[in-house]
Amino acid sequence: MAASAAPGTKEPANLYTLSFKFNLKHDLDEVYVAMCYPYTYIDAINFLDRICSPKESPNIIRRTSLCKTLAGNNLEMLIITNFTSSQDAIAKRKCVILSARVHPGESNSSFVMEGLLQYLVSDEEPAKVLRERFVFKIVPMLNPDGVIIGNYRCSLSCHDLNR
Repeated sequence: MAASAAPGTKEPANLYTLSFKFNLKHDLDEVYVAMCYPYTYIDAINFLDRICSPKESPNIIRRTSLCKTLAGNNLEMLIITNFTSSQDAIAKRKCVILSARVHPGESNSSFVMEGLLQYLVSDEEPAKVLRERFVFKIVPMLNPDGVIIGNYRCSLSCHDLNR
């Protein structure tokens, strides 16, 4: 039964709450509940190793490190375009900048980024057109330290990078 709005308001008159209970087999069992399926820093690095191999994406993708994080991890950046073009042609292309995982707990963005990257380096004709027209600069995991230590919104220094 759906909540109905009170007369003259847009707010529901009744609110419903979903609740559940865990029945653990042993008193000392530990249970972790995730809002989304995890996507770890190692998952990201393994994916980047695969997609950036010369065999997989020759003349399409370049991988570099923007900087080191506070914990000493690489802040990875990918550049995707048609690198077989002349330097002048590449310099004239508009740049598209994309990033994901500013908030470590939003692991769903890593799955979206993975799909986007797979598409941009694919043999699909629209992807080839995109690479001819644009230079994509992509930071697939903007807050790797926060991801590694399991924060939800903050970096290693306990700052929300969106603020």
